[in-house]
Amino acid sequence: MEAQLPINSEGKPIQCKAAVCRDSGEPLVIEDVVVAPPMSGEARIRIICSSLCHSDLTFWKAKGPLGSFPRILGHEAVGVVESVGEDVSEVKKGDMVIPVFMAECLECVDCKSKKSNLCSNVPFRMSGFMPRHESSRFTDLSGQTIHHFLFVSSFSQYTVVDVVHLTKISDPSSLPPNRACLLSCGVSTGVGAAWKTAEVEAGSTVAIFGLGSIGLAVAEGARLCGAAKIIGVDLNPQKFEIGKKFGLTDFVNPGECGDKPVSQVIKEMTDGGADYCFECVGMASLVHEAYASCRKGWGKTIVVGVDQLGSNLTFSSGEVLTSGKCIMGSLFGGLKPKSHIPILLKRYIDKELQLDEFVTHEMELEDINRAFDLLQAGQCLRCVIWMDKKL
Repeated sequence: MEAQLPINSEGKPIQCKAAVCRDSGEPLVIEDVVVAPPMSGEARIRIICSSLCHSDLTFWKAKGPLGSFPRILGHEAVGVVESVGEDVSEVKKGDMVIPVFMAECLECVDCKSKKSNLCSNVPFRMSGFMPRHESSRFTDLSGQTIHHFLFVSSFSQYTVVDVVHLTKISDPSSLPPNRACLLSCGVSTGVGAAWKTAEVEAGSTVAIFGLGSIGLAVAEGARLCGAAKIIGVDLNPQKFEIGKKFGLTDFVNPGECGDKPVSQVIKEMTDGGADYCFECVGMASLVHEAYASCRKGWGKTIVVGVDQLGSNLTFSSGEVLTSGKCIMGSLFGGLKPKSHIPILLKRYIDKELQLDEFVTHEMELEDINRAFDLLQAGQCLRCVIWMDKKL
């Protein structure tokens, strides 16, 4: 794809269109914003397209300490580098990049280790500002500061992202942008949770609680790992037919289990419990049910869903001691963005990893509120928003 960048814009503010969230739960407003030049360690990106993730929906409704408004949401995207700040050599003007909310600095103990994807130099946190300089690159036309979101803010035609949050696409001609953006968060998270966090083995049994995009991506990851039985747990029976595309072999509807808890049903289906259970909704009660559904001795429960702030889990100390099972968190699927996204890109190009099947809708920036409506109603998996294109 040929990069269409403004002439002589480097070092100058850029005025462009963005979908601004002015207050919690209010419709996004398409307005002109000013995007400042990148500072040291940063790059300014022209966003080509951005897909809508459920986390955008969650923080769109957020109040209290998580509700920093006005803000520009969006964190699943692909774009082209327009300019870079000082001390940036990893990317240059014209490079196609995938911004990711997780950092990989390539220098700290965690980034150098195979055991963690949690960068120590630029740790994950909730902030409305850039990670190094604690300031915003967005203002509206009256000069009011607009907050960033997850260090990406891709619902803007231009954004500024720290280089530790950017993954360069080495061969952009082989990858359509409306598929590349999916690897910025959701699909990578689900596939990675099965591949890297759980390390699902060939011939193993998997149970997935919640069959939204993340849960279906976990199924895709389990399929790629060679799991023999992949059980989907969801209240919507239509999800089973959708899930078959991604490798689901069995389905459990909690509303049709009678007096049996879901964990008992899964234990009966798997001769004692699933080897790997994934909670993909963000509900403490489902984490407990997933843990109960795991096989004793070696079962792993992977927490992928984002629960409400302050939600707690409570396990019996005796059960943890005697069951031999473990519970693990999986932020961004345990993936290191710069190291592992290129692997997923190649697997898509090689027709191993499915991405096309996740995209159910595509629309223009002006229609972004309709995309939010579709996601809230459960009528889409991924909706791709084209930032400067008429469809």
